[in-house]
Parts: sequence; C-alpha cells; structure tokens
Amino acid sequence: MRTQSAYIDTSVFGGVFDEEFETPSKSFFDLARAGRFLLLVSDVTRREIALAPDHVREHFDTLLAFMRLVPVDERVLALRDAYLAARILAPQWADDATHVAAATVAEADLIVSWNFRHIVHFDKIRLYNAVNALEGYRPLEIRSPLEVIDYENEDV
Repeated sequence: MRTQSAYIDTSVFGGVFDEEFETPSKSFFDLARAGRFLLLVSDVTRREIALAPDHVREHFDTLLAFMRLVPVDERVLALRDAYLAARILAPQWADDATHVAAATVAEADLIVSWNFRHIVHFDKIRLYNAVNALEGYRPLEIRSPLEVIDYENEDV
C-alpha cells in the first residue's frame, strides 16, 4: 500500500486527549508512524499547536519526523479568499478555510479533521470542491480519522 499524504488540522492532535476521539486519533497516528500516511501541516497548524496545552504540543513534537510543512503562500491565501468569497465560511473562521486551502494547494491525498462544523461536513465539502474546480484545483477528499483508520478482523 502506498503512502498517502494527509493534511492534518489541529483537532486530530487534540483528539488524542479527548475521550470521544482518543482511540481513532491514536490509531490514525499509529498508521502515520507505520508509513501509511505522510502528515502535512501548515503554519496555521503550528500556530494553533503553540497555543495548545503542553501535552498536545509534546504529542505534536513526537510526530515531527512524519510531517512535512505546507507553506501558507499566495496561492493558499488566494484559495482561502475564494472560499470566503463563496461564503463557505464566515471571515472569523478563515483559519479553517486556510487549512482546506493549504491541503488543496499541496495536492494532499486527503485532509483529516474532527472539525465537523467547518471542514468535515458534507455540504461544506461539496462547496470547497466546487470552488477548487473553479480555481483549477482537483477535488480534495475530506475525512475524519474514523474514515481512514484500519479495522481489524473485518471481512473484505
């Protein structure tokens, strides 16, 4: 199985320490450590992690060897602005739009998030991908960790 690039927002790192999201978040990061996913993060992710509790920052640091930084450049900002202009998100949620734009511009295989309000939402996914098409980008798979982890003892 080939390594897939997965843009990760801050929610997945924090999910490791949330009772509801702990098990699938840990399983996802185990898959990254095993080489199934190359983790992509942006300066937005790093800025958000810097404000997180110590245990989240420490967990983030343990995964640095499995990460690649996606720069927030003019193309990312232009795509983010296109999402905002399309009113997918209100301006106060620009960082969430930036996560999606960074993943798209980096040509990530998917974005993984627990943010069901602004990122992993079926209406928003369609809208992000409509803007991506208009702006000349390919569609982006947007999933929660539950949708990308392996399940043992499951019939094929």
